[in-house]
Amino acid sequence: MANKKGQRRSFGSVRQLKSGRWQVRYRDTETGLLRPAEKTYPTKSDAQVALAQIEADITRGQWSDPDAGAVNFAEYATAWLRDRKLADRTRERSESVVRLHILPIFGAGTMADVTTTRVRSWRGKLLAAGVGEPTVVKAYQLLRALMNTAVDDELIRRKPCRIKGADRYDVPERPVLSVAEVFAVADAIAPRYRLLVLLSAFTTLRFGELAALRRRDIDLEGLTVSVRRSQAELQDGRLFDKAPKTAAGVRAISFPAELLDDVTRHLDQFAASGRDGHVFVGPQGGQLRRSNFRDDWVSARKAAGITSELHSHDLRHTGNTLASTAGASTRELMTRMGNSSSRAALIYQHMTSDRDRAIADRLGAMIRRSVEEPSGSSDLEVSK
Repeated sequence: MANKKGQRRSFGSVRQLKSGRWQVRYRDTETGLLRPAEKTYPTKSDAQVALAQIEADITRGQWSDPDAGAVNFAEYATAWLRDRKLADRTRERSESVVRLHILPIFGAGTMADVTTTRVRSWRGKLLAAGVGEPTVVKAYQLLRALMNTAVDDELIRRKPCRIKGADRYDVPERPVLSVAEVFAVADAIAPRYRLLVLLSAFTTLRFGELAALRRRDIDLEGLTVSVRRSQAELQDGRLFDKAPKTAAGVRAISFPAELLDDVTRHLDQFAASGRDGHVFVGPQGGQLRRSNFRDDWVSARKAAGITSELHSHDLRHTGNTLASTAGASTRELMTRMGNSSSRAALIYQHMTSDRDRAIADRLGAMIRRSVEEPSGSSDLEVSK
């Protein structure tokens, strides 16, 4: 029980407790009832100063409820992730990162327990434990977004994720194949995957975009491949088609005329039937999976004499480099890649089909040079 010594004010009051320390009480902004401050003070003057500070913070709109941060982190994180609008594959990955790398450290505590010091220590321990840098960056980005929302919800006052550079990482330079090497891999791989290798390199389509292609997406007269969707695979093995992330992802890409025979042969021999049949299918006729392709890719790469750890995705990097060498501008490259923000896509989509045709024709010239002069000059010497 508090003794009767005290001083009332219109905003709140201070009073001395039996312990001899002084307690601050102030009006709750929502209920109007008196509530005690978080801590007590050794002197009456200290308590009065603290009360005045609380009143000033409320008046300036800078006060935050000290009890708000007591919300359980795991409960808040679960609700936050549930309410976000995410694509299935993105949701699956985000849930996995939160479960494996965030909740084990912060889950049992409160939102107020997540401080900049703890975030810095958590990130350092993940890296020291050998967790891949892309995964650590993803975990940090998720934690930062979650805690930023907590600030908006007035659960905490300051954003704790303020580590410079923690939201990105440097991607190591990937190898680039020559045109001759691209064809060497295509020649060495199983025939059903030959066209997949060639289109990866000379249209820069992603694996998911190639796996989702239908017969009706191939224009043999216009020499174009239209991207309207991309295949994604969940951790439980389910496959589904999804729309591109941005408007720039929906695009028609010209391919070199020198690939027409390969395209026609593939459609005749390997593609599923019907206009809506998949262009690329697995060995048993089902939908193409990365696992169907991976072993064949590794074997073909080795058979072609390529000793570097070349990933199939590096064909896309190779294609972008070759297209740039063929004279494509940055805007034209981004259009072919379908890789831009929604805002940038409005600019990139103004590229004309005639200009895209010219890029494909230059790539075709590079193919002819490689076939006619296999030991000749580098592909990168073709004039822009």
